[in-house]
Amino acid sequence: MTFLHKLLKSRRSSVAGVASASFWALVFVFSVFLAARPRDPGVFDAVTATATPSSKVGRDRCQDVQSLPDNGARCAYLRSHPPCTPEGYADYLRLFYCLFGRDPWLGGAAFALWLLVLFYLLGDTASQYFCASLEGLSAALRLPPAVAGVTFLALGNGAPDVLSSVVAFASGVGGGAADVGLSSALGGALFVSTVVTGVVALVAKSRDDDAVVERRAFVRDVCFLLVALLYLLALLLAGAVTVWAAASFLSLYAAYVLVVWISHFCATAAVPESSDAKLASAADLTAPLLPADDAPPPLPVVSGTKRRRTFPRRLLDVLHAPLYLPRRLTIPDIAAHRWSKPYAVASAFLAPLLLAAIYSPSTPSVLLAGALVGSLLAAASAIATDASSPPQTTWTRLPWLGGGFLMSVLWSYMLARELVALLVAIGLAAGVSPSLLGATVLAWGNSLGDLVANVAIALRGGPGGVQTAVSGCYAGPAFNTVVGLGLSLTLVAGARYPDPYAVPVEASAYQAVGFLVAALLWALVVLLLRGMRMGRALGAGLLLIYLCFLTVRICDSTGVWRIRRAAT
Repeated sequence: MTFLHKLLKSRRSSVAGVASASFWALVFVFSVFLAARPRDPGVFDAVTATATPSSKVGRDRCQDVQSLPDNGARCAYLRSHPPCTPEGYADYLRLFYCLFGRDPWLGGAAFALWLLVLFYLLGDTASQYFCASLEGLSAALRLPPAVAGVTFLALGNGAPDVLSSVVAFASGVGGGAADVGLSSALGGALFVSTVVTGVVALVAKSRDDDAVVERRAFVRDVCFLLVALLYLLALLLAGAVTVWAAASFLSLYAAYVLVVWISHFCATAAVPESSDAKLASAADLTAPLLPADDAPPPLPVVSGTKRRRTFPRRLLDVLHAPLYLPRRLTIPDIAAHRWSKPYAVASAFLAPLLLAAIYSPSTPSVLLAGALVGSLLAAASAIATDASSPPQTTWTRLPWLGGGFLMSVLWSYMLARELVALLVAIGLAAGVSPSLLGATVLAWGNSLGDLVANVAIALRGGPGGVQTAVSGCYAGPAFNTVVGLGLSLTLVAGARYPDPYAVPVEASAYQAVGFLVAALLWALVVLLLRGMRMGRALGAGLLLIYLCFLTVRICDSTGVWRIRRAAT
């Protein structure tokens, strides 16, 4: 796995550089733009508007906005009416029409840069902090590698997809947010099961003519995903989901974990003692697809070893600081290579304060309580921790790991909420269906890490690399579909209990399910007929299926079918 670690380290550095450049380009665009035009009262309050879960949103008001003749009229409408899209920390639709109404191309460029920064922050938070906490908890609880792979590590790798889906459904049906959540989950599963698996098949064929995957694990994963899709299709056809139906769909993953645990237990019991070395090698391949403990931090930390840093590196650290420091100062982190007692004490103080500010930003008593708890935790951290190394025993590590898990979830949730709000606003401003953006842009952004990591494993992962890559191509979509959509539906149905939740389903959801089932059946049939050997037929077929899906979705979203039917 050394090659994969190095590849992902260089990839993360380059992506961080691009995200930093995008952030500062965005700051420059706003500075020049605001300096060049007079201040328009009523515009800037959109930038500082915070999310209000109780605000009423609806498709009809968004349709009213789009029917107005020009951007000035749309801006006036949005100022005098409640938001019609899910709110993040900025009302993006109002920001677009009021601040960039005369220069929509500049607004589109600014939104594209901000979208890139949000994608980077969401993925980097998951890989650097979320995965690190979950790996530590998995080791502390002494979970078997197979069980850890389908629970904690799957959660770490699928956090962006799951939280994006949960946030989209929690935002309500207005402005197409729930459509974004459903489309992104299904679109991401389809992308990984077709494009990523197809590329892995082609790469494996070019590297090894006899690349074979293990039949039992492959059939188990594909059949589980098929059963989950059929269950989901039944829920969508019913039109309304009760909390019990949603919870039963979510419980499918518990059954899957149980099957994996039993399979691992039986396989371990059947392996003789002389095979310990092989087991250790296989356990190494269960490492997360985005390893978090091999790359140095973007900024220097306090340690006993001084590193010589060049001027370009120091400059990059300074440019990256606005993206790095807010998370570093609020997420407890005891990764050995990132350990710093000043950062640890600061995070112990600021984490409760951030929780209080997110929970109730306008209540002084809550903020005071957060500051008090933070002060006590910071004092305890200053007394109990060592400056040269992080906590070593299990009981001293668990509070830090739990705190890191909680705060990384909070950061991921905030970023996912902002990402969904921005995507919905971009779709409405551009006249593109938000569900199409969810199935493409959001799904691609959350799945690019799987593409890079799985292809790298297939190329350089050794004898078991292809098997590990293929397993990731199906275990990941299974987790994201069942846990992401199951948790989302359970939460929204529970909020409406005892009334059922009416699922806002478009034809695109059925299209995604149909193409995903076709891709799974194609992979199952081709591999079984070829003796589980990877090949060009498998890869080319899967890529063709995804190309057909994209063609159908784009034609359906742009109205090509309706135009042709009207012409005939």
